[in-house]
Amino acid sequence: MAEMVTHYPQIHVIAACGTPVIQGVIEAMLSADISAQINWRPLSIPAALDRALGPINMVAPVRRVARLYANMELFASVDIVVSTERTCLRVKRKLGPRSPKFAYVPHGSGDRNVAYHPELKQYDIFLLSGQKLIDEMVAHGITTAAQCHLIGYPKFDSVDRLATPRFFENDNPVFLYNPHFDPLLSSWYDHGAAILGYFRDNADRFNLIFAPHVMLFRKKLHVSLEYRTARLRPDIPAEFQNCPNILIDTDGPNLFDMSYTLSADAYIGDMSSQVYEFLIRRRPCFFIDTHSKMDAGAPPAYPFWGNGPICKNIEDLSPLIPDWRLYGEKYRAAQDRLFSYTIDDNTSLSASLRGASALAEYARKE
Repeated sequence: MAEMVTHYPQIHVIAACGTPVIQGVIEAMLSADISAQINWRPLSIPAALDRALGPINMVAPVRRVARLYANMELFASVDIVVSTERTCLRVKRKLGPRSPKFAYVPHGSGDRNVAYHPELKQYDIFLLSGQKLIDEMVAHGITTAAQCHLIGYPKFDSVDRLATPRFFENDNPVFLYNPHFDPLLSSWYDHGAAILGYFRDNADRFNLIFAPHVMLFRKKLHVSLEYRTARLRPDIPAEFQNCPNILIDTDGPNLFDMSYTLSADAYIGDMSSQVYEFLIRRRPCFFIDTHSKMDAGAPPAYPFWGNGPICKNIEDLSPLIPDWRLYGEKYRAAQDRLFSYTIDDNTSLSASLRGASALAEYARKE
């Protein structure tokens, strides 16, 4: 939005925000001058409806859907809607011939099939981080290469890549444990406590940041429609709450601003594409495979597992941790290749400016 109002003032930019909190977070990233050039519009719903939807919203995103339907005329009044997810496509289907065009900017850069959901065919233009996403969108029959624009990873524009925040008072290596929330894919359900236990028992050697996908602790019951499974999410055992070498953060702002991915020396994960944010600087990665039927020595079930060793449990992982530096060196070439394929980052132009330029050109043509 900032690059759009700066370089393309003929285009009217509206920021449609679901809550005042979201608007506040976005405004904090912008200068006062830029913010004043944006038309801020709340996607509000009546207070009574908001309260009524609260319990259901713990299971399904009904508030998000209600906000869309309550503000249908706002969407009908614009030319292009830019979004990071599929829910907003309900607007396109509802408005029919009155619908604006829809531009897709994926959140993350993952390798799961859900990243290439058939509903994405309804988008008109795709602003993608790297050649991998273009190739996969075309291979899955979602769009054509002509509708795709390579822009890089906009989130990187908002961080200091050279920053190394410190969260511990010692100089021991810091591991980041970043489990997903999906009940089939996440390592937290069956292996999380054991992973925390390893670091508690090795407090004199290692530090651990436990920073899961923010959705993991938003709900107690997690339902995966994709895999037709559901599980109760285990709580964090009390014994780990006050360990001096373990930082636990399940809902803080550092989960979003890359503070943890920039600070850690090594990464432990399962299915989160956040590994590519960690690899903005190449460092050792370790993965917990909870569900695939891979044989030993087989190619990784998902491309991003090629960034480091794949383990089944803490018994596989723990012998590797003391030699973490060696695994960083061993997988460096693979990390360079996979990162470059996923995120086009070899230009002096910011991803935000590349994205704004692609939208402006698309608007001019249309």
